[in-house]
Amino acid sequence: MKYFDAMATTEIQRKPDWLKIQLNTTDNFRYLKKLMREEGLNTVCEEARCPNIHECWGEHRTATFMILGDTCTRRCRFCAVKTGLPGAVDLGEPRRVGESVARMALRHVVITMVNRDDLKDGGAEIMAETVRQIHLSSPDCTVEVLTSDFMGRRESLETVLAADPAIMSHNLETIRRLTQQVRSRSSYDRSLVLLSLARQLREDIATKSSLMLGLGETYDEICQGMDDLREHGVSILNLGQYLQPSRTHLPVQRYWLPEEFAQLREEALERGFVHCDAGPLVRSSYHAGAGYEEYRRKFHPLYRE
Repeated sequence: MKYFDAMATTEIQRKPDWLKIQLNTTDNFRYLKKLMREEGLNTVCEEARCPNIHECWGEHRTATFMILGDTCTRRCRFCAVKTGLPGAVDLGEPRRVGESVARMALRHVVITMVNRDDLKDGGAEIMAETVRQIHLSSPDCTVEVLTSDFMGRRESLETVLAADPAIMSHNLETIRRLTQQVRSRSSYDRSLVLLSLARQLREDIATKSSLMLGLGETYDEICQGMDDLREHGVSILNLGQYLQPSRTHLPVQRYWLPEEFAQLREEALERGFVHCDAGPLVRSSYHAGAGYEEYRRKFHPLYRE
């Protein structure tokens, strides 16, 4: 097995050339930004400072809606979303998201959420209602949910799955050894169990997860993470480079090379993942619609575009 040792570091350094981003503020980008502000909606694209925002908003006219406010109850050391005590639940948010999806004429949409450990159901009912509102406003649009771990509550997961999303996504984020250092109030095994349970409850729904690279993990540990996800029924995987949002967040330990991402993608496909996006700028919802189309083609032989 070939392994690359280039770019290993324990200090903050200049980003390599392959991480340079071309800003493209098109009419589509400005339209989506205006729409989000008019509707009082949040996107993980903005809150998490996603490097692909200009590509997704400007070229593909897609966005990942972040519901249940902009304040998370957990303080993960990799995440740019602000933490603290969230405000009251906005019961009108699901309807506004549904209306916005219709105005954007989306074919595939991703709904993610802040952790709401202050709520009894962890925000599951608002997530479910958001999915239902999108189904009502845009019947032909497939919906992907990127959920918290709901602190392992089966009832919360059942609530979300009952709304009939096409993809149930939950991010493992990092390898087992680094989980306590990277993720707040989270458990590697709890995340795996949640994904496995989703597959057991709804075999017709695809399950998906993502891993960040560059926090100190080894090649073999990434492969072990892939094996763990496959053992728990996950079919779609994204692999991307961790980028430090600010100096108060975890520093980048290593910039993985584009060739390494390509090699890891092959590892994923060999392990049985139906679809894998892997690259320095790949994020959880990167080209999410294309990944789902590939999943459908494999598991629905009569499907035609």
